Amino acid sequence: MTTETQQCQNCKNDFTIEPEDFGFYEKIKVPPPTWCPECRLVRRLIWRNERELYKRKCSMCGKDMISICGPFNTSTVYCKDCWWSDKWDPMSYGAEYDFGKDFFTQFQDLMRKVPLISLFTGGTQVNSDYTNFTASNRDSYLVFGGNENEQVTYAKNASYSKNSSDILSGDKLELCYEDIECINSYRLSFSRQCENCTDSVFLFDCRNCQNCFACVNLRNKSYCIWNTQYSREDYLRKIEEMKLGSNSSLQKTKAQFKDFSEKAICKYAHMLNTKGSTGNNQENTRNCRSCFDVFGDGSENSKYSHYVVKGISDSYDNYGVKRAERVYETIAIGFEMNENSDYYFDFFVKGCSRAYYSSNCISCDDIFGCANLRKKQYCILNRQYSKEEYEALLPKIIKQMGDMPYTDKTGKVYRFGEFFPPEFSPFAYNEAIVQEYFPLDEKRASERGFAWRKREERDYKIDIEYEKLPDDIKDSADDIAGKVIECAHKGECDEQCTEAFKILPKELVFYRQIGVPLPRLCPNCRHYERQKQRNPMRLWHRSCMCDKQNHGHQGACPNIFETSYAPERPEKIYCEECYNKEVY
Repeated sequence: MTTETQQCQNCKNDFTIEPEDFGFYEKIKVPPPTWCPECRLVRRLIWRNERELYKRKCSMCGKDMISICGPFNTSTVYCKDCWWSDKWDPMSYGAEYDFGKDFFTQFQDLMRKVPLISLFTGGTQVNSDYTNFTASNRDSYLVFGGNENEQVTYAKNASYSKNSSDILSGDKLELCYEDIECINSYRLSFSRQCENCTDSVFLFDCRNCQNCFACVNLRNKSYCIWNTQYSREDYLRKIEEMKLGSNSSLQKTKAQFKDFSEKAICKYAHMLNTKGSTGNNQENTRNCRSCFDVFGDGSENSKYSHYVVKGISDSYDNYGVKRAERVYETIAIGFEMNENSDYYFDFFVKGCSRAYYSSNCISCDDIFGCANLRKKQYCILNRQYSKEEYEALLPKIIKQMGDMPYTDKTGKVYRFGEFFPPEFSPFAYNEAIVQEYFPLDEKRASERGFAWRKREERDYKIDIEYEKLPDDIKDSADDIAGKVIECAHKGECDEQCTEAFKILPKELVFYRQIGVPLPRLCPNCRHYERQKQRNPMRLWHRSCMCDKQNHGHQGACPNIFETSYAPERPEKIYCEECYNKEVY
């Protein structure tokens, strides 16, 4: 097998399939993809709505509930209690496979009939109704992804954290605010890529620092401001003079720190204990190429996978995985590592083996084209078969999918080996998380054949315009909690803006406790502002920018690498060797 160049069926750009890729496809018995890696990722992300929550009634018990499917969605949706109950049987919706119709149309018919669950949560959720794709949270609100948080609000992919707010990809944080990719920290605010830091504000790429302000690339430091050392007394005096509780002062400092941090030295990628891997934000991986946000132990021999928790192996093209192996083209799957996981073209499938083209199935083995099943085996389109019948029928269906493909409204062809068509997703482009990573406006989304959710008229009255909020948190009265505040974006962005928002009473206590002004943006717009600060899930071939003679090379460093820092960015991007010599 040799490297081949193919034209993407979707974007029409060329992409390469390496010999190792062909080996993987042959191993799991699927044909090579016809979409490039990025288009495949976009196609999957359209199926995951995290943060667009709606109020509607349970289709079974009639109680009010929070759901990822709005009342305008014609799907049958059950609350969590009803969905998990024995009051209904998903097998009753089963259908015999029709070889006169293509598979994808038959699956769509099934998915439209079987009741959906309102939210994807697990474990014991205590007073955390407004969370999704999470587990075991307590007293948390608008948390998406992650698990075991307590009193956390407005967070994505945060875990094991307490009394923190506005977090993006954080772990083991307490009294933290507006942090991105930070771990094991206490009273840390407006910081990125920091570890083991306390009582600090505006840090970038710092380790083991305390009482520091507006610093970059520091290690084991205290009482530093703009990377300059101060005595404890001078540090505390200068911090007091900065009036960080004032919004006007904070915004000025934020702009200054942005310029300052762009002059920082950046390692080409954040990789910890990795070997033969490329991408960004990986730990304990071996031969994981073009992978991003891969955490835990045991990830190896994988490619094009994103947001992996607790290990993945021998897998390609996945988003949101917890303990799985031999997985291809999935989103939100896995539970515990099985000897034969084998998930292919699935959405939210847990604790299963040998699952193909299925959605929201729990603890099932040997299923194909099933939806919302629990503890079943040898099922096709939610219909039960014997082991012998299933094994005889499966290859016939796979062949028929090649002979009778589905063609979507834009002319793209789907055979066995392709993920579900985006037009089958119950979510619009601007409802799903794809908008966070690959933002489009309505016009461009429509041109590419994606659904778009029109903003509905909201029945509310603005109590306070954002310009009229008190500048300093010290001037914020108790009665501001619960009032309707105008978002500064006024719904004029493409960031799932809610146009207005409220300050919860516990939020006001939190802002006062850490000494920051009231926010001017709604939670969704604040999330998008954080998301913009993260590197994209894309790689560029670049050279180390170090030219220092004392780093062991003559002239410019000769090392080259794959990095998620685009060439036009202002940061100085170093290889690991030069970065370590400069920073440590």
